[in-house]
Amino acid sequence: MDKEKEVHRSLSGLSEAEAKEFHKIFVVSFLIFVVIAMIAHILVWQWRPWLLTPSDAQASIGVLKDAASTLHSSIV
Repeated sequence: MDKEKEVHRSLSGLSEAEAKEFHKIFVVSFLIFVVIAMIAHILVWQWRPWLLTPSDAQASIGVLKDAASTLHSSIV
């Protein structure tokens, strides 16, 4: 085997050129995934925001108090 033509391989078994190509594909795929995830989060946020406004929080506390008093009266 000719030492000059031998391709250096890493622990993964990929040559440097193959590793760079894989890295490029991985990075592009990851960026596409992140963009799609951001768009999905924006669309879901517009449909149903997951952080409560102060008025929503106050209404939620009222519902919880009513549920707790109903549960307490049914137990006692």
